[in-house]
Amino acid sequence: MAKKSSQSLDLALARSDEVFEKAAEVFRVMAAPMRLRIISALCHGEKNVGELLAEIDTTQPNMSQHLSTLYQAGVLGKRRDGVQIYYRITNEQVVNLCRSVCVQIAIDAD
Repeated sequence: MAKKSSQSLDLALARSDEVFEKAAEVFRVMAAPMRLRIISALCHGEKNVGELLAEIDTTQPNMSQHLSTLYQAGVLGKRRDGVQIYYRITNEQVVNLCRSVCVQIAIDAD
C-alpha cells in the first residue's frame, strides 16, 4: 500500500508546476550562505539585528538585505519593541530542510 501511495504522490508532483515553483523559491532563498547563517542563528529563539550582527560577521546593510529577503519569503517573522526589531523563524519546514542538508554535508566532510 505504501508503494502505491508513494507512486501517486510522485505522479501528483510531476504534474504540479506550482509545487516545483514553490520548491525553487525555497532553494533560491536558501542559496545564500549568509541566509543560512541567519537561519541557524535564529533556531534557538528570536534576536534583534544587533544580536545577529554580534554572531555573524557582516555589515548592517548586508544583514538587513538578507533579513528582508527571508521575511518576504515567509521564512522569518518580525516584531517591533521600541526601536528594536526582533526576528524569529516562522517556517520550520525551511529550518528542517536547511538543518538536514547542512548536517549531511558536515557528516560527509568528516
